[in-house]
Amino acid sequence: QVQLVESGGGLVQAGGSLGLSCAASGRTFSRYAMGWFRQAPGKEREFVATITRSGGSTYYADSVKGRFTISRDNAKNTVYLQINSLKPEDTAVYYCAAVRFSGSDTLYREVYQYDYWGQGTQVTVSS
Repeated sequence: QVQLVESGGGLVQAGGSLGLSCAASGRTFSRYAMGWFRQAPGKEREFVATITRSGGSTYYADSVKGRFTISRDNAKNTVYLQINSLKPEDTAVYYCAAVRFSGSDTLYREVYQYDYWGQGTQVTVSS
């Protein structure tokens, strides 16, 4: 079992930046592939970015490619999401998630593939 706690959300103007963090409990963080998802009001939860266990590979949704960067620090049990050039349509609750039994070089893009979820952090972008 792992607990995930996101932080770093807030209110920002369009074009601004935010850095989200997700801290994981336990000593097996490096065994989990990690991902970020978001959910806007009235919409389904959608994939944003994912990173392999070692951090060697990443994958992004087309809507955020070039603006968002996912990274991780296994020594600190933390995964990050740097968000630049924010747009009003990026407004959502952002969730980090972990895949319990993940392949070492596998990227995971679907909600159902993730076993553990954080409580989310709100990102609001004003125009």
